[in-house]
Amino acid sequence: MPALLSGLGLGLSLIVAIGAQNAFVLRQGVRREHVAAVALVCMGSDAVLITAAVAGVGAVLAAAPWLVTVVRWAGAAFLVGYGLLAARRAWRPSGAALVVDPGAGPGPTGTGPTGGTAGGSPGTAVRARPIVPVLATCLALTWLNPHVYLDVLLLGTVGSAHGTDRWWFAVGAVVASITWFTTLAFGARLAGRWLRSPRAWRVLDGAVAVTMLALGVGLLVG
Repeated sequence: MPALLSGLGLGLSLIVAIGAQNAFVLRQGVRREHVAAVALVCMGSDAVLITAAVAGVGAVLAAAPWLVTVVRWAGAAFLVGYGLLAARRAWRPSGAALVVDPGAGPGPTGTGPTGGTAGGSPGTAVRARPIVPVLATCLALTWLNPHVYLDVLLLGTVGSAHGTDRWWFAVGAVVASITWFTTLAFGARLAGRWLRSPRAWRVLDGAVAVTMLALGVGLLVG
């Protein structure tokens, strides 16, 4: 039990933070676009990384710090590029707005049952993007983040301190990931009522752009 709770607490402290991955998951949750798939990719990636950390991969990273450097530059380039795209959406919006019919489930575009402008709200419905590029972006934001590998080092170090109970520590960290991404992805739908106008989407994309650019620049300057 102590190892399980330790993994749960450390896992939450590392995952529940403002970052590129969380900003992306939040935006997908608000759009109601491939939410379950995105959440599963994040949770699955975390499970692999946590298992690797406890199995001793952290020692490999410590012996080859250049790997983290390579990921740092690749991740910085990706974050800056994604941030610029979000800034462009905020500066030159397409006029899309999240239009939700409270009495109906999401349709093909994540709006009303027919994907139209339910409730007569202004703006055009947000159209769902193909799932492949969405999941590719999610994977890039996860695996090209050098902080992930620093977390692997930390998790591996703390996990090894639990000796034979280190796998219970891993279970606790995985449970933390599942709890967080389930809450973030599906809880974000509650924000839909405040995002029924193009202006609200400009604010959201602006916040995403600032987050991504700040993280990308932070990686570039070390």
